[in-house]
Amino acid sequence: MHPGIEQFRRALENLGHTVEIIELDQSTRTAREAARALGVEAAQIAKSILFLAGEEPVLVIASGAHRIDAGKLTVILGRPVKLADPATVRDVTGYEVGGVAPLGHRMAVKTIIDEFLFNYDTVYAAAGSPQAVFPCRPGALVNWTDGLVAKIKSDT
Repeated sequence: MHPGIEQFRRALENLGHTVEIIELDQSTRTAREAARALGVEAAQIAKSILFLAGEEPVLVIASGAHRIDAGKLTVILGRPVKLADPATVRDVTGYEVGGVAPLGHRMAVKTIIDEFLFNYDTVYAAAGSPQAVFPCRPGALVNWTDGLVAKIKSDT
């Protein structure tokens, strides 16, 4: 089993939960790849992207159909944000880009969840590997991460 999947599974079990982890032969590194592999809309993919607000890591879980508006994040967080580079993503989360799970990170991260995900009963998020996802309800992401739900999609 991929070590990232095991990291995610342990974190979820520590919260008293389990999910179905779907391992695929093809990559789910991008939202479009994941949607195609699962036969769902890209909007149902809950992509996890790490930003830095100053030195503070912030995980954004957003709909795969939209770009994230950094300006809206800046307003929410009260300071400018920038996208974390792949080395920082690995250092903070323990996962590689394309497989970042919503929880089970190496350090505590504030989490912001795209309100658009609540348009779906079920969304799919990375399960610790670029070839693994899991289905869940958007509300579960909020509960597991203590995430803030906000409008973060770009209007352009």
